Amino acid sequence: MYNDNYDSSYSPRGFSFLPPVVKNLLIINILFYLADLTLSWRGIDLTRWLGLHYVTASDFHFWQFITYMFMHGNFSHLFFNMFALWMFGYALENYWGGKRFLAYYLITGIGAALCQTGVLAWEIHSMSMTYAPEAISQYINQIVTVGASGAVFGILLAFGMCFPNTLIFLYFLIPIKAKWFVLIYGVIELFAGIGGTADGVAHFAHVGGMIFGFFLILYWKKHGSRIR
Repeated sequence: MYNDNYDSSYSPRGFSFLPPVVKNLLIINILFYLADLTLSWRGIDLTRWLGLHYVTASDFHFWQFITYMFMHGNFSHLFFNMFALWMFGYALENYWGGKRFLAYYLITGIGAALCQTGVLAWEIHSMSMTYAPEAISQYINQIVTVGASGAVFGILLAFGMCFPNTLIFLYFLIPIKAKWFVLIYGVIELFAGIGGTADGVAHFAHVGGMIFGFFLILYWKKHGSRIR
């Protein structure tokens, strides 16, 4: 949880703890999760169509760069992503407005997917020097990325940049300024990705969401947008 020092002058319609874009993103993600559960009982794998596959995989489709961020592997994956989306997203939507917040969410989500794809391309290229083409092809067709984590990490980065001195209470007890929380979390994700931990987490997608968010905020700031 955090202690918000939000300036209400940036929200002419009034501050909301559940602004419309965050609310609708929560609803859409929950509906996708329920649809995935329901269809799986009928033998239909929604992740095959909407999860992000590698670009040369047989199940890849261009729309997966967007749809993957609405798919989740299990309930805990969904819950923690949606909790973070609300926890840090509602202040940003009040601060920026709905259109800008939605654009930021989608751009960082797509950026995370591009970063993850680029890392996989490098990994597959390295494998081609050791493994047979058949083994590589099999590996490529098994890779799938799902989850809103890339966009959520972009939101976390934005919160740290827009409200750097806001206190975040880790485990509701330990206070830490948002800027240090974001920096520490980003470094952890970067080293986890470099270390190649076999935890099934797309760490470079998280880092990619933060990188795209950082440069997008710098672009808005340079052009006089409402970024402090």
